[in-house]
Formats: sequence, C-alpha cells, structure tokens
Amino acid sequence: MTSAIDTFNSLGLATTGSGTAKGVQKQTLGQDQFLKLLTTQMTHQDPMKPMDNGEFLGQMAQFSTVSGIQDLQASFKDFASSLSSDQALQAAGLVGRHVSAPAKEALLGAGGSVSGDFEMPSSSPNVSVKIIDPQTGATVREIDMGAQSAGTTTFEWDGKDSNEQLADPGIYKIQAEAKIDGVNTVLSTNIKSLVKSVTMGGGSSGLQVNLDGVGTVKFSQIKQIL
Repeated sequence: MTSAIDTFNSLGLATTGSGTAKGVQKQTLGQDQFLKLLTTQMTHQDPMKPMDNGEFLGQMAQFSTVSGIQDLQASFKDFASSLSSDQALQAAGLVGRHVSAPAKEALLGAGGSVSGDFEMPSSSPNVSVKIIDPQTGATVREIDMGAQSAGTTTFEWDGKDSNEQLADPGIYKIQAEAKIDGVNTVLSTNIKSLVKSVTMGGGSSGLQVNLDGVGTVKFSQIKQIL
C-alpha cells in the first residue's frame, strides 16, 4: 500500500517552487493536506488489506519529521537574525573607541604613538619591532624588545625615528620579528586602532568595522576592546 506522502508525490505536488505538472501547480505539503490525503487513503483502502497501526504511525512519523525539520529551520533562521541584530548593536557602540585587531599597518597621528601586540609561539632571545615606510621600504625605527618568553608581547612606538626626531604623520608598516629555533620569523601583529564606522555587509562579508588607518576588518576579527 502506498503512503499518503507517496500519493502526494505521484500528483506532482511535492516540490516547492514554480512550474506545473499536468496542469497542477506544485506546492508544499501542508498538515491539512496530509491529513486529507491520509483520510482519503484510509477510506478507499482495500478492506481485505487494511492499514495496520504500525503503517499508520509510520506515515504520521514521516510527516512529523518533515514538519519538525521545517520548524527547526525557521527557529534557527530567527535565532541567526537575532544574533545579527545583537552584533550590529554591539559594533555600533564601538564607534569612537579603540580596538585591537590584526593588521600589518598603523596610522601615526601628529605627535601621536602606535601600540599593539603579537603572539610569541615560543621563547626567543632576540625580538624586535620594525617601523617601515611603506613607500620606500626603509626602516624608520627598530625597537629592540630583547628576550621574550612565549605568549602575548606588547609594544609601543613613540612616533620617533632612529634619530629621535618625530616621524611624519601617516601610514607605517609594522613588522614584528623574532629568532625562534635559530630562524628569523615574522610574526602577525594586532594594532590598536580607532573605530570610525560600522558596515552591515551582505552575503559572506557580514558585519564589518572600519578602522582608522587600517581599513576594514570583520567584526569577528576584533581581539580586544580597549
């Protein structure tokens, strides 16, 4: 004996979307339609081979599973929307504040300084931070950090060049280096930056934060609110 869902599929009604099959508009099987089909099936069943309880419960379970999945999908969609709204409110509250986020460059303001941190995978006897002019590639200042142990290491550049003169305001490349196991290694840096604005991106871009001098980073990339 075919089930109510099989009967529905045979009529070409099981697919959601546009299009027709034998002049019948396709649509999603709803609870009322399922029950009507099941009732019709029971009314016209072979009296010599009536539907047993197990088969009846099995067909009801099929519909319950499909209905439950649809309800779960709707719940997750609402939950995701709620999370997005909550993140947007949090991000909007960051405008005008400083955050720490992954970056290779930093903005030096007039008479200002630049600070950040980097993660040491293991201890090193020789650690330094180079401030590089991105236009010429010349090292403006090299900060000797000495020996450092594994973990987070912070740094600050006072805005002066190697001659103790104030460097010109602008964008500078920040490069942290450490000798690890005898090999000079460049480490990823997190830079303290001012949040200028927040953008609600579409698709995979998601919520984005625009940082002064750094550019745009994803909200999820922010390491710390300062």
